[in-house]
Amino acid sequence: MTLHEDASRVLRAWAAPDAEQDKLREAYAAHLAAHPDGMWKACAAGHLTASALVVDPARERVLLTLHGKLRMWLQTGGHCEPGDATLAGAALREATEESGIEDLRLLPWPAGLDRHRTPCAVHLDVQYAAVAPAGARPVRSEESLDLRWFSYEEVADVADESVVRLLARTRALL
Repeated sequence: MTLHEDASRVLRAWAAPDAEQDKLREAYAAHLAAHPDGMWKACAAGHLTASALVVDPARERVLLTLHGKLRMWLQTGGHCEPGDATLAGAALREATEESGIEDLRLLPWPAGLDRHRTPCAVHLDVQYAAVAPAGARPVRSEESLDLRWFSYEEVADVADESVVRLLARTRALL
């Protein structure tokens, strides 16, 4: 199974939490049906990306990265790569690379979808949640200006609405 096929399968099987998310799910599926290259950065019409909100439920906190290019506090994530076998695997790879935390446990289904424009293209982000192991110590990657734990309550003060929504959906899944 290709990454494109896996992403199509995930979108077909995912039970969206509300009507707005279901419309995005349908739009993502239509995008993939129309664009065989829709998983890759080179797709001019936009491409799927994979992200993961790293959470520490026991301490009620999330790990956010201060994105180097966008200069915003965001969840970990980014572009799919040719070596990625699954969408979930891409999200886990990105979370591990950007957080420096080994042994993250990805929840099996996406927590949400978020479509947004970036300097490179339109991103059709498939958002997962990753639970950090007890005592996890993050290590900032070169892609990030900063990497920091925030309490659930602090997220709305530092991040945009897409991250706030992702946190709410993640908490509902936990």
